[in-house]
Parts: sequence; structure tokens; C-alpha cells
Amino acid sequence: MILVLCSDTHKLIRSTHSEALSGFRATSVTVHCLPAKRKKKERNAKKKKMLKMMNSSILVCVIVCSAFVESSLASTAPSPLPRPLAPALFVFGDSSVDCGTNNFLATFARADHLPYGRDFDTHQPTGRFSNGRIPVDFLALRLGLPFVPSYLGQAGAVKDMIKGVNYASAGAGIILSSGSELGQHISLTQQIQQFTDTLQQFILSMGEDAASTLISDSIFYISIGINDYIHYYLLNVSNVDNLYPPWHFNHFLASSLRQEIKPDMLSSMTQNLYNLDVRKMVITGLAPIGCAPHYLSQYGSQNGECVEQINDMAVEFNFLTRYMVQNLDAELPDANIIFCDVFEGSMDILKNHERYGFNVTSDACCGFGNYKGWIMCISSEMACSNASNHIWWDQFHPTDAVNAILSDNIWNSRHTKMCYPMNLEDMVIRMPK
Repeated sequence: MILVLCSDTHKLIRSTHSEALSGFRATSVTVHCLPAKRKKKERNAKKKKMLKMMNSSILVCVIVCSAFVESSLASTAPSPLPRPLAPALFVFGDSSVDCGTNNFLATFARADHLPYGRDFDTHQPTGRFSNGRIPVDFLALRLGLPFVPSYLGQAGAVKDMIKGVNYASAGAGIILSSGSELGQHISLTQQIQQFTDTLQQFILSMGEDAASTLISDSIFYISIGINDYIHYYLLNVSNVDNLYPPWHFNHFLASSLRQEIKPDMLSSMTQNLYNLDVRKMVITGLAPIGCAPHYLSQYGSQNGECVEQINDMAVEFNFLTRYMVQNLDAELPDANIIFCDVFEGSMDILKNHERYGFNVTSDACCGFGNYKGWIMCISSEMACSNASNHIWWDQFHPTDAVNAILSDNIWNSRHTKMCYPMNLEDMVIRMPK
């Protein structure tokens, strides 16, 4: 056997060729081998280098992956909602803005059944007298607010009312008894009393100063008066049309509305919106009710021509109400009150219906009889298939397509000027007075 001795390590290496080397004595041969310590050092250096590279790679991966995860989370997390342009929206009025109050009343004036609401966001009836949204729904979104609940449709908790409340009731009028033949309703005076109760809850919850600030910064929308004609004057309740010629009746209504907002110095009324810290108000005029399918049918209109004597009363009321608002706005320097003439905006739609995409201008989408205005909308079988090309939804109320146009005009006069001395956007964004 040959013993090969590595002088640096004294390590024996056994030759595998023993059969060829038999008979020889073991001989020590010095061979120059690569030192083992040097090999080990090189191997350790390589290992360290590889570990260092791996650690660097892992660190880079962790950083990149962390950034990716954070970016992914940021992209999937909901973006913060924009700050509302007003803290709340409070609504008073009649069926033009009722969002469900009459669902809780014993009355024929209800819209809690299909086809009402079929084109609403939920495709279900809500109590709105339309196939979809009403004007205050569109305006709430413009303000960055949710749809406000009806006063009777929520539990009365402050958290449910802090963004606004809708007190409007179908059949209600400025006169207490207007609409009484339909059953229960909540008149304008009673709606303001309900708001007083809401304000008391706010004061108890957040303190008087905070509640006052909330109310003075909020928007108050008032749409009322049409039922004082439909369900009072035009029905000659209590022989009213013989006691009051149209002009005097209109003056009486406009003066009564003013008393609810801010009475004159001679009035004994103390409960009114201004005294309750309301400072930003939108007051709408009457629509051209003489063009509604109900009166086209009742008066035997030819070719869908509007009933002028009814429209004339609406024009007179609007004129007096606008004049009243101008006086109030000048009298109350800390208040902003605007008047929006729904008659003007609606007549613009009727006269330019093709430009707006309407091809049915006199017949209601839902109803029965001539112009579908004789019997009110009570079943889905009575409704047209496409309300978007109709101006009128039922015998008195417009479609939500019309409501969208009118609300655009109230907001920023997008289609035609309706509001004086400014529109709602000017009130909440650009001015101070």
C-alpha cells in the first residue's frame, strides 16, 4: 500500500490501486496538496457571500412586497366621502316632496304601492309620488347628503335626523283644512311644530349653541300651496271662490306663507322658522297645474291645451310669493332666502319638450280616462312601459325625468333660470350675502 501524506494535514489517502502495488513496502511520499484550511476559508467566504446576497434579496422583496400590499390596501379601501356643502336638508311641503309621511296616515293620498317607485333606486314604492326620485332627492345628492327620511318614517333618534328630515305630507296646504277630503294629512303649521320637536331633541343631545349652528347652516326647502287650489279653492270649499276672487285668495295664501317664515311686526305669531334659527331657505312656486292631465280631462281640453284660468292663478301666486321673498331677504340681512319659479321651469320643458327628450306631453304615464287623468294611478296595469319620455307620471305629478331637470335648474340654472336672486349652488358655495 502507498501512503500519500499531505504534509500540511497529515491526512492519509488510501490508494484504490492496491492490486498493482502489492509486494512493495509502504513508502511515505510527500505530495503538495491544497491546504484544507484554505479550502475551508474559501468555502466559508462563498457561503457568507451567498447568505449576504440572499439576505439582500429577501430585504428587497420584503420592501417591495410591503409597498405592494400597502398600495393594494389603499386602492381597495373606500375613499373618504367629500365634505357636505350643508350639514343637513330639512323639507316641508306637499306631495311634490313627500317621501313617505303619508304611508303612516289614514288617507287616500298614498303612494306606497307599485307602480310608484318602480324606477326609484330600490325599484320599490317608498311613498314618493313619482316613478322615481323627487326634486329633494336630487338636491340632497348635490349637497353631498343622503336621501333624508320622513319624520314619521324613522325612530326619532338624533343620529337618524342629524342629516335632515322630511316633514312633507301629501294633501297638505298652507290652509289647515286643505286636502281634508282625502283623509289625514299634516299641514304646514303642523310640520313646523314637528320641526320644533326635532330641534328640542337636538338641543338636549348637543347643546343649544351646537343645535343653533346646525340649523342656521342647513338648507330648508319649502314646496307647498298647490293643494290650496286643487283641494280647496277649485272645489269651492266653504263657498271660497265667491268670498275671495283669485287675486285676493292668492294674496291671502302668500301672506299666510310669510307668517310661517317670519311674521311682520303686527303679527302675534312667535313660532316661525326664522325664530327657530332657520337662515337658508328655498321656497318654490306652483307648477302649471292647469296643464296637468286631471284638469285637461276635467275641462275637456282639446289637443292637450292647458287650462289658462287655472294657470293664471298659479302665475299670480308665484308673483306674490317672489315679491314676499324679496322683501324678506332685504329685511333679514342674516338670512338667505331664494324663490324658485317651478312654473317657469315647467313651461320651458313643455314648450321645448323635444329638446328634452319628451314626446308625450299631455297624457299621464299612469292613470285611466281621457289624458289618463280621470282616475288616479292605482295599479301597475294602468302604467305605461316607459316613463322617461313622459312629462306627467300621474294625474298631478311629473316623472322623475322632469324632477331631475327642475332640480338642476334649482341647483345651478343648468337648463333655464328659475331661482331668484340666486340659485342654490350660489347660496351654499359662492356667496356670503
